[in-house]
Amino acid sequence: MTVVAILALDGVLGFEATIPGQVFGTANTVTGRPTYEIRVVATAEEIGTSPEFGSVRLRTPWDLDSLAGADTVLIPARAGFRTPPPEPVLVALRAAAARGARLASMCVGAFTLAATGLLDGLSATTHWEHAAELARRYPSVDVRPEVLFVDHGALLTSAGVAAGLDLCLHLVRRDLGAAVAADTARRIVMPPQRDGGQAQFIVHADPTDARQAPLQDTLAWLEANLHRPLTLADIAGHAGTSVRSLNRHFRAQVGTTPLQWLLKVRVTRAQHLLETTDLPIARIAHEAGLGAEPTLRHHFSRIAGVSPHAYRTAFRAPATDGGELPEIRPT
Repeated sequence: MTVVAILALDGVLGFEATIPGQVFGTANTVTGRPTYEIRVVATAEEIGTSPEFGSVRLRTPWDLDSLAGADTVLIPARAGFRTPPPEPVLVALRAAAARGARLASMCVGAFTLAATGLLDGLSATTHWEHAAELARRYPSVDVRPEVLFVDHGALLTSAGVAAGLDLCLHLVRRDLGAAVAADTARRIVMPPQRDGGQAQFIVHADPTDARQAPLQDTLAWLEANLHRPLTLADIAGHAGTSVRSLNRHFRAQVGTTPLQWLLKVRVTRAQHLLETTDLPIARIAHEAGLGAEPTLRHHFSRIAGVSPHAYRTAFRAPATDGGELPEIRPT
């Protein structure tokens, strides 16, 4: 039997604290035998969940000392995740790793795992909204915000919230094989393996915000002319500068090249049209300035992590009475 310990620190997110029990408990049902023993481990006999998502009190007989008997330790997200947990928690996690236990974080539980130092020199992921903060606080960790989970064998991290389901199903797949994982996924009404990673969910900052004031007029002009086949010379001409200076200013103020910025904005435009219109993919490619449908598919899949068709299927907004679709410029 594999002992799975769920490290529920004070302020734990209730949904994430129950994900491992749901997945591994269902795997027990699928196999017809008690393959996993699930323990909720806490620093005190009674803890509270995050008040932001509904506060309840949890009681458990398992304390930190019981991590010594765990084969797998799951670390869910908690309120106040930016503050490192108490030192005894970090010591217990390091000790579990040292004796060969498998440690896996869910969502911003990666902050707790990173605080142990065990992720130094490794790639990891977390909720896309907090990935930059994780990278800033722990520069020795290679943060990858676009993926659903990262597996280093004994150390795993997963992305935001529901990606904890993907992580636990992946662990079942590792332990018991693809067939058991697929049956477990069916029981919890979940795809055995989701496509596209976390990239399709990331909301990028407004590229014309006030911090980029010197280029703001040019950025706004670019967004208004996405459908045109713009060149570096066109952009430099609008900005009233040379191509060389344009590249330098973009690097300094936006953090990328003009054409790379333009490509990402075009993909964002395509996402919006896929979500809010019934336009054919070929027309969306034209409206977003990506020319032909194959070009759209190539760049969209590379940046968003899924095909345009898969994105539309997942994110298409339902029609509402009296709703208006975005204005489409005439061709």
